[in-house]
Amino acid sequence: MAEELNAAVVEESPANPGGDIEMAEGEEAEGTAVAIAGDLTLAESGDPEPRTNFISYLTSPVVTLLVGSGELETILTAHQALLTQSPFFSDACAAFTDDGSPRQIDLGSEELDAVGCFLEFLYTGDYFPKKLPGQRLLETDPSIPAVDETGEQLLKHARVYTLAEKFGMDRLRNLASSKIHCVNSTAKGEITYARYVYQFTSKDDTAIRAPVANFWATRSHTLRAEAEEEFRSLCLEFPQFGYDVLTRVLDEKLKRERNEKLHPATGSARKRARHSNV
Repeated sequence: MAEELNAAVVEESPANPGGDIEMAEGEEAEGTAVAIAGDLTLAESGDPEPRTNFISYLTSPVVTLLVGSGELETILTAHQALLTQSPFFSDACAAFTDDGSPRQIDLGSEELDAVGCFLEFLYTGDYFPKKLPGQRLLETDPSIPAVDETGEQLLKHARVYTLAEKFGMDRLRNLASSKIHCVNSTAKGEITYARYVYQFTSKDDTAIRAPVANFWATRSHTLRAEAEEEFRSLCLEFPQFGYDVLTRVLDEKLKRERNEKLHPATGSARKRARHSNV
């Protein structure tokens, strides 16, 4: 989502201190071998557990992941000790035995690129494209258009966000959210993104929904002309989206009216036109 679209989001969604909206940098992947092991848990004594040697991750059993279905099914592999950082995979791997039977997990309903980003994050602490240090920009690549006309760049990070939510990876979810706010997109791209958000996230997930509603509440009067039919269709398809946008528009109107009452303008705003006798 374009850098300037989230000016009011920090107040609305403290659970997601991100975007324009600056994501807390500590929540992003540090990009080191230590970081990919996740946060160290505290032992009962309160002392941190010994650091796990990275080699121990690479020498753990290899798990086969079946991503997608039918002709689109793709086989990926990953080390079990890294996968089990996720509660989802920890539960799945707990069912494995050491009798030589395949260590295999079916991810038939998942999108390949999102799973690839998840695995890249496990091994490196980040995924492509990375955020530029100290900026609300992502690294450039010739394969990525400067402006997201279709919403595909927004969808990439939104899919990582929802996948991280499913896998219980908070740091990856926060990282994906911060990257969403670095994408420069068009009205139609934003519509595509908003439709995904309202289809695949819960009503209570204000961390990702609030910025979408805020964006359209503050810019619908100008951007609607670029995608009026798509905007109307989205409101009819997801009434909650229309309600969220309308609520913010009305809240802003009430806020302006209160400010006008507290700080009335000096003099009359309406004056009769002067008529010349000449």
